[in-house]
Amino acid sequence: MDNRQRKRLKAIGQRLKPVVTVAARGLAEGVLAELERALADHELIKVRLAIGDRDERAALTRELCARLGAECVQAVGRTILLYRAAPHPDPRLSNLLRPLP
Repeated sequence: MDNRQRKRLKAIGQRLKPVVTVAARGLAEGVLAELERALADHELIKVRLAIGDRDERAALTRELCARLGAECVQAVGRTILLYRAAPHPDPRLSNLLRPLP
């Protein structure tokens, strides 16, 4: 991903709210399923990490990206912005195609 695209995704991500909160317990199958569904529908999502340690948050972010096939666009504090292009995006659901308020 080049800087121009990353900048565009960050601008869109500022208006988004977190769709999933991941707790310190690790990655349950339900959480992974919800993240998978959200990425398939919206392509760009915000995730809140309820973990206090910075190193643990970084490790969890890397694990999420690896398991979901997504890319971390931005990590600010306890919130990360994940992106994964959909093969056939739905213009009604995609955060990249639909107009934001």
